[in-house]
Amino acid sequence: MAEENENFSFEEKLAELEKIVNKLETGQVPLDDAIEEFKKAMDLVKECDEKLNSVQESIAKIVNENKEVVEFEINR
Repeated sequence: MAEENENFSFEEKLAELEKIVNKLETGQVPLDDAIEEFKKAMDLVKECDEKLNSVQESIAKIVNENKEVVEFEINR
């Protein structure tokens, strides 16, 4: 599953995750299918989290008026 999602944008992954959640919320999914959908959803969550962490790290430094790189802390 992760390999299938590599070329998806962050937004496409979120949209796919939303579709899976909506499908599972209906309660009309057979158990075996629900387990597979849940696994896909967890892969998507992991990929999105990794992307967000990567972006967060890349913007954790700013350049001040003197063109010096300054790190700032992001509280979670």
